[in-house]
Amino acid sequence: MSTPKRPPARTRSRARAAASGGGPPADRYVVILAGGRGERFWPVSREATPKQLISLLGPRSFLQETVERVRPLVPAGNILVITHAAQAEAVRRQLPELPAANIVGEPVGRDTCAAVTLGAALVGARSTTATMAVLPADHVIPDVRTFQRVLAESLDLASRGQVIVTIGIRPAGPETGYGYIRHDLTELPPPSGVKRYRTPFFRVEQFVEKPALERAVEYVAAGNYRWNAGMFVWSFVTITNALEKHQPEMNTACHRWFAAAAQGSRPLARRLAAEYPEIRRISVDYAILEKAHNVVVADGAFAWDDLGSWPALARHVKQDPEGNAAVGDLVHVDSARNVVYDGRSRNRTPIALVGVKDSIVVATDDALLVAAKSDAQRIKELVRMLAADPAPAHARLV
Repeated sequence: MSTPKRPPARTRSRARAAASGGGPPADRYVVILAGGRGERFWPVSREATPKQLISLLGPRSFLQETVERVRPLVPAGNILVITHAAQAEAVRRQLPELPAANIVGEPVGRDTCAAVTLGAALVGARSTTATMAVLPADHVIPDVRTFQRVLAESLDLASRGQVIVTIGIRPAGPETGYGYIRHDLTELPPPSGVKRYRTPFFRVEQFVEKPALERAVEYVAAGNYRWNAGMFVWSFVTITNALEKHQPEMNTACHRWFAAAAQGSRPLARRLAAEYPEIRRISVDYAILEKAHNVVVADGAFAWDDLGSWPALARHVKQDPEGNAAVGDLVHVDSARNVVYDGRSRNRTPIALVGVKDSIVVATDDALLVAAKSDAQRIKELVRMLAADPAPAHARLV
């Protein structure tokens, strides 16, 4: 194996200092991926405040909820957030409990493999014996206790050998918007000398692209498919070995970023500014997961939602008898199955609908969106059109 050289002992010791009072293990880390451009939930989300930084379902943002869920499992100093450089200060303001150096900005977005590689370098610069979880910043997980148990047991398993763990969600139905993971039907035994985990683990056979409805129905009926939620757990050694084997260019970058991170935030920022724009854009699924033969899936038996567009909000908001899901003061006549969100901070007035069905209505202080629910994914087109519009008033809405 070719592992980056270890940083000075004083750097390693920070991660290995025993957690006081029997707290979380000091050699475990969580890397939260918090990039994004704020397109899917426009006009509430914007490029400077994308989905993970906004609050749709309560007082805390999606990112703040994500951090809160993992706080009992790892020390606060071991939670790292990788975001876009333009959003780094906003992230730091939302997460004052984390060291400022733990918020690292990518100069440009280069998909999840680059972010995972950067996360590995950051963790390795602190401890080359660490185990790390990589989690998205914008998921909805109401069943926090079960999630924490599954993640804790995944961290334990990953710390004991060269295994890549992905947390797969039990399908609640034939969803066509998610990728799937096909796994063996036989539950894996625990490592030698370890009591059986409460979470079942299975060997992964294949990662499957987003299917058509008929195929999704087959997957759910088969019983050995899980939704791919983009949550991964591995040791530093395991992920660097995988990069070396499957993505040698990324592995070389990991070496350089590892060395820069061991020197401090400024050397790392300079290195990333010079190199990141040239990094190949590729997802970690394509780059590593689909090529590796040591992948297992943890049974994510907890409520979960990617909340990928405005219509998904209806799953988490109480609906009236006509199926309207409203956050705000909605009055209507002969209107049904609408998603209405009032994100105005001032001059809030009732939103009135007459004869409107299957639509999205979103109001903010500077914009009003009205769209058919069936065209929710086309909101991205609108945002890109605004970004290209020379009118200053439109550019400010992006």
